Amino acid sequence: MVTIGKGLRDQFDWPLFVTVASIAVIGVTNLYSATSANPDELGQLYIQQIYWLTIGAGVAVLVAAIDYRHYERFAWFAYGAGIVLLLLVFLLAPEVRGSQRWIYIGGFSLQPSELAKPILIVALAKHLHNDPKTEGRTLQDLVVPALILIGPMSLILLQPDLGTALLCAFIFASIMVLTNLKKRSLFTLVMAFVLAAPIIYVVGLERYQRGRIDTWWSMVIGEEIDVSGDAWQVYQSMVAIGSGGTWGKGFMQGTQNQHRFVPDTHSDFPIAVWAEEQGFVGMLLLLGLYVFLILWSLRIASTAKDRFGAVTAVGVAAFFFWHSVINIGMVCALLPVVGVTLPLFSYGGSSVLTSMICVGLLMNVSIRRFSY
Repeated sequence: MVTIGKGLRDQFDWPLFVTVASIAVIGVTNLYSATSANPDELGQLYIQQIYWLTIGAGVAVLVAAIDYRHYERFAWFAYGAGIVLLLLVFLLAPEVRGSQRWIYIGGFSLQPSELAKPILIVALAKHLHNDPKTEGRTLQDLVVPALILIGPMSLILLQPDLGTALLCAFIFASIMVLTNLKKRSLFTLVMAFVLAAPIIYVVGLERYQRGRIDTWWSMVIGEEIDVSGDAWQVYQSMVAIGSGGTWGKGFMQGTQNQHRFVPDTHSDFPIAVWAEEQGFVGMLLLLGLYVFLILWSLRIASTAKDRFGAVTAVGVAAFFFWHSVINIGMVCALLPVVGVTLPLFSYGGSSVLTSMICVGLLMNVSIRRFSY
C-alpha cells in the first residue's frame, strides 16, 4: 500500500522520468541522422525505434504498477523461464554472423540474452534478501550467487555473445561489491580474474574476438595497424569524434556518417554520430544524463524499504553503468569492440525493452519508498 495523503504526483519519480525521456528523445533524433544516409536499408529504423519505445513505456508502466514484492516471490520462476528462453535459442534461432542470438516470432525478433540481465538482477536480489547476514561477505558466501550467475552466463557464452556475458558478470560483481563484500574477498577475485585472463583469451574466445582484442591492444601501445581491417570501425569512429570539435558540425552534417565511413551507426556506434554532429558540448550533455541516471538509481537504492528493493536498484544502476562505460569505451578505443549497445540510445527492440524493464523496476522501488 501507499501512504494515505501522498498523491501520485508526489510519489511519481519525475527526475527519473525526465532523464529517461530525454535520453530516449535524443536517441531517436540521433538515429534519424545516423540512418539518413541509408534511406533504402536503414532509413525507417527511427520509426521502429519509436514503436519500441512506446511498447517499452507500456511495459515499464506495468512493471512499476505491480508491487515489487511480488517479483521477490516469483523470482525463481522468472529465473527458470529465463534459462528456458536461453535454451530455446539453440533450437529456434538461426545462425547470423556465426552466432545464434535471436528468436523470430512472426515479424518480431527476441534476444533472450538481453532479458537475462533484469532476470539475473531480480534473482540475485531475491537471494540476498533472504540472506540474513549483515557482516562482510566472504568467498564462501559467494558460492550460491555465483551459481545463479553461471547458469545464464554459460548459455550466453555458447551463443557466442561475449559482450552480454561480460555485462552479466559485471552486474553480478557490482552487486556483490556494493552489498558489503569483504576487501580480502574482492582482492582474491580480482587476482583470480587477472590470472585466468590469458587462459580465457587462448581457450575461451573465438578467433574474431581475439582479433578485436589484438587490434585494440596494438592501438593502445601505438603500433602501426591496418585501418582497413579489424581497426576500421574504431578508427572511423575516432575520426568522427575528433572532427566534431567543441560545438559539432550540426544535425545531419557529419561527413563520417553521411559518407558511410562509420559502420553500425544505428546499433553499436551511434555515439560517434552524436559526437561528430554535436561536438564536445553535446557529449557532455549526454554523459551528464547517464551519470545522473546512475547516481539517481543508487539514491533510490539508499531509500528502499527493504533489501530486495535496494539490491534491485543497485543492479539496475550497474546495468546502466556498465552498458554506458563499455559502449562509449569501445567507440573511443579505450576498450575492445564487443558489440554492446548504449541503453535507450542505440536501436534495438530487445535492448529497448530490457532498458525499460529496468526503468520500471527503478520506478517501482522509488514509488514504494512511501509504503508502510
